[in-house]
Parts: sequence; C-alpha cells; structure tokens
Amino acid sequence: MKKPKLREIMEAIKSFISEPYTSRFPEVPVTLPDGFRGRPRYDSDFCVGCKACAEVCPARAIDVLDVQKSKGRGVRKLTQHYDICIFCGQCEKACITEKGITLRKEFELSGTDRGAMIDEVEKELVFCEKCGGVIGAIEHIKFLAKKLGPLAFSNPTVFLARHDDLALLEKTAPRGEAPHKRSDYIRMLCPNCRREAIFTEEWGQ
Repeated sequence: MKKPKLREIMEAIKSFISEPYTSRFPEVPVTLPDGFRGRPRYDSDFCVGCKACAEVCPARAIDVLDVQKSKGRGVRKLTQHYDICIFCGQCEKACITEKGITLRKEFELSGTDRGAMIDEVEKELVFCEKCGGVIGAIEHIKFLAKKLGPLAFSNPTVFLARHDDLALLEKTAPRGEAPHKRSDYIRMLCPNCRREAIFTEEWGQ
C-alpha cells in the first residue's frame, strides 16, 4: 500500500511544478484547427437567395421573409440568428453555390443584446407577371440558367432571367385578343400560370 501512495504523491508534485495542459485563453490567442465550426456568415457575392439553408436548419435559426415593396418589385431577406444556432454546418453543406453561407472561425460570440446577434442578406425577387406570386430570387434563377446551359431554353422564365441584362427583349410582350395567347410564353410566370398558358395554347381553355 505504501508504493501506490508514494506514486500518487510524485504525480501530485509533478503536476504542481509542470506547465498546465490547458490553453491560456484569453491571454494567449487560440489556434483553431481546420474544419472548426464557428459562426455562420453569409457572403452576398455568392448567396443567391435560394433559401436551402433555411430549409435544412434543424434549429430553425434562419428566417426567410419575402417583402413586396411595389408592384413587380421586392426583396427576399434571409436572417441567420447565431444566438440559437447549434453550429451543425448543415446550412453550409446544403448551399447550392458552396460559398453562400459558411461557418467561420469565430467563437467569441457572447453579448447582451440577442437582437443584434444576426447576419442578414437581401436578394431581389422575381414576381409572376400574371398572378403576382413570388417565383424566386433573380440571382437564383440566373444561377440555375447558367448550370442548365442549353437546357435553360426549355423554360422561358429561366432564359428570360438570364437574358434580362442584355435588354434584348421587351419587358412585357403584347397580349392578343385571340384565345391562344402565345405571347404569354415569353413572360415571367410562376409554374401554375405557365401550366395554364400551355393548356390555353393546346386546348384553348
């Protein structure tokens, strides 16, 4: 019984005179490893407003609000609340551009105002020219058009968004009085109104 006790005393003495195993934060900065999951932040240059991050967030820490400012104009506001974020990284993993939202090496996030613990990004919206409903963010549609390549021409809404910057087409194509309103094909339409336009063209109803 004496030897174990002696060993414990020796370990206690070594522990007393040796350097601590823990870091000396905050006096000494901490070197974080690669892949550290810290504060999520949006990058407006890469975020396209697709709201995939909000769809997969298990903590529901991301709010999506579509605001129509005037007829045919509005914005989509994505707000990330890092005060309730669990830093799981699902938003970063689901981002279709892979850089729209990323987890940075920021971990000193304490504060006294929870209302200020947010990160926001705004994207311009596209509205259906017929029913006025939200189609999506213009940057998201342009991103899809670029990814689809020639296949984008199968959907007029997608290729119109891609060619809008070229200003080669009229903003609103003239509508005829005939039952077959083919000009509706060349309009920014939501899926429901697009289907209705196709039915009208095919069956006149």
